[in-house]
Amino acid sequence: MAKTLMKQLAAGDVAPTLRVAAYLRVSTGRQADSDLSIPDQRKQLSGFCTSKVWHIVEEFVESGASATDDNRPEFQRMIERATDADHPFDVIVVHSYSRFFRDSFQLEFYLRRLAKAGVRLVSITQELNDDPAQVMMRQVIALFDEYQSKENAKHVLRAMKENARQGFYNGSPVPLGYRAVEVERRGTKVKKQLEIDPVDAETIRLIYRLYLYGDGKSGPLGIKEIVKRLNSEGYRTKRNSRFGVGTLHAILTNRVYIGEWVFNKRDSKTFKDKPVSEHIMVPVPAIIERSEFEMVQQTLRQRNPRVTPPRVVTGPILLTGLATCATCGGGMTLRTGTSRSGKIHRYYTCSNAARAGKSACKGRSIRMDTLDTLVVDNLSERLFTSERLADILSAISANRAAKSAEVDQRIIRLQSELTDTETRLKRIYSMVEDGSAEMDDILHDRITSLKLDRDRLKASLERIKTHAVPAANIPPAVIEEFGRMMRENIATGEIPFRKAYLKSVVDQVIVDDKQIRIVGSKHMIESAVFGGKKISQGVRSFERKWRARKDSNL
Repeated sequence: MAKTLMKQLAAGDVAPTLRVAAYLRVSTGRQADSDLSIPDQRKQLSGFCTSKVWHIVEEFVESGASATDDNRPEFQRMIERATDADHPFDVIVVHSYSRFFRDSFQLEFYLRRLAKAGVRLVSITQELNDDPAQVMMRQVIALFDEYQSKENAKHVLRAMKENARQGFYNGSPVPLGYRAVEVERRGTKVKKQLEIDPVDAETIRLIYRLYLYGDGKSGPLGIKEIVKRLNSEGYRTKRNSRFGVGTLHAILTNRVYIGEWVFNKRDSKTFKDKPVSEHIMVPVPAIIERSEFEMVQQTLRQRNPRVTPPRVVTGPILLTGLATCATCGGGMTLRTGTSRSGKIHRYYTCSNAARAGKSACKGRSIRMDTLDTLVVDNLSERLFTSERLADILSAISANRAAKSAEVDQRIIRLQSELTDTETRLKRIYSMVEDGSAEMDDILHDRITSLKLDRDRLKASLERIKTHAVPAANIPPAVIEEFGRMMRENIATGEIPFRKAYLKSVVDQVIVDDKQIRIVGSKHMIESAVFGGKKISQGVRSFERKWRARKDSNL
């Protein structure tokens, strides 16, 4: 029957019993919501089938999907239905071939697939049969459709790049912590920019704080632990879904939070990164300080098991993972040697020189006990003294005063948003009580949404007030106690214990021929002093034999 119908269609002898599937498509979601294209296509297809005495048995509507590929749910459902064994319809009718495909190769591929199932594609504005000349005409039309699509994409991208250069938002997914707001209108075009969402921004700050410093009751938390906490406390992503490890890692590495929004970074179809020369930097307000963001990036690298294996954390060498070669930047690893008397000597030596030879780095070695003593003694004598700590912490206190003023502004914004939300709720309640509005589904959903916003604002206010640290001077006794505790803990005890305290204040020990530089972070000192927390050794998830003797944490 299918082959007979195909012959009838080719010859122009149309049977009145032909069953038709109508395919309607628009390219963007905005067209689907507000454009007249879909209703117009439906009207024209219906009129065409009526004039042919064809019967439309099913309709497939694709809202907001490009025809440059076959990644279209309704299109795939239609193709699968057309090739089913029960042969549900004989013809697929479209307004034009461009509605079906804007890729000449893919168009021919699917036409042949449909032909094997006895189904023909008919365009109501480009009626062509299976005559060789008309087949060639169809292929030429498909090539022009493909060319036009690529030209349109080129011009749209050019306009979007110019829009980004002017600092406006182009409609990509808004990161958590921001919202898109209208700033001006140019004719019918609405220009938007990103501004900080005061509620979600507190979630972002909480994530960074937990990753770097913890919650005040424990040491810094890992990504998985933060995910567990956020989900258990009811936090949700921008799409109102639960957090995942990948989502959280993306938040911790997204440079938009320090004010660097990059447009045109990767190809929208292949997802491959474009050259840096094509990137466009769009300024946005920062949520996280740059120094804090860089600390997070460094911590991520250090915690990566491919970079920092367990032996660096729990091994018996004090400066493994900290000592680096000044020439090549490679890590300094342990090398042993035996003297004629049989005594074993241990050295820190450049790993690149040891592995790849002098061509990689000229290399340098230093006795392990000598370097350990130099680092510990200099930290004890030059950093962990009351005078030096007081100087550092006074500068930190001034910075904390500025931060405290910023926190006050954030609290004012959150309180303003909360007052506005509560006012809206009261207004709706008054309208319902006065009888000027009925409690229908729309009003019920609006009340639910406002209540959710109110609860989120209250929670954010509570968090920011809880974690806000006043800009107060630190008593000299606290400074003296902290210095004494650090001097003792980096000099005595088991190596992993001492290493944990060293890594809490030291980022790198750079070993040169004539000098050794110790690079540290004031922020970690601030966290240790103000938080009053014990330094955690940072046991990783792959340390399965931690506390194997069950002498702790029972």
